[in-house]
Amino acid sequence: MAAEKGSAFLLKVGNGATPVVYATVAGLRTTQLSVNGEAVAITSKDSGGWRELLSGAGVRSVSVSGAGVFTGSAAEVRVKANALAGTLDDYRLSFESGETMSGRFLVTRLDYAGDFNGERSYTLSLESSGPVVSA
Repeated sequence: MAAEKGSAFLLKVGNGATPVVYATVAGLRTTQLSVNGEAVAITSKDSGGWRELLSGAGVRSVSVSGAGVFTGSAAEVRVKANALAGTLDDYRLSFESGETMSGRFLVTRLDYAGDFNGERSYTLSLESSGPVVSA
């Protein structure tokens, strides 16, 4: 697998329509993705002293975080509205290879910061709700 540029790792938010049209959340300088899984142990005395896990069981989730400079784009405004309302929305992560990951997410944190004569920046965190599909 070839190395990919971090600048091509984009977070996009849906427009609420059907079919969904995605807009890139502008200003993001860093983006991070974590795929989380909770294991279900099925270890018994027949396991020979080794832990055994049940495949396909447990809770899976995807966490996304990012930080960037506020630009006032329509996508940033939508993310802010989702955060204030506690609304689930469609989000997509796209990568330089053309691969995408799409699903419904909740904005669990949105922070703004700025200092005198400096840019206004933000950080955000998203948590998945339901399946996240990779294409």
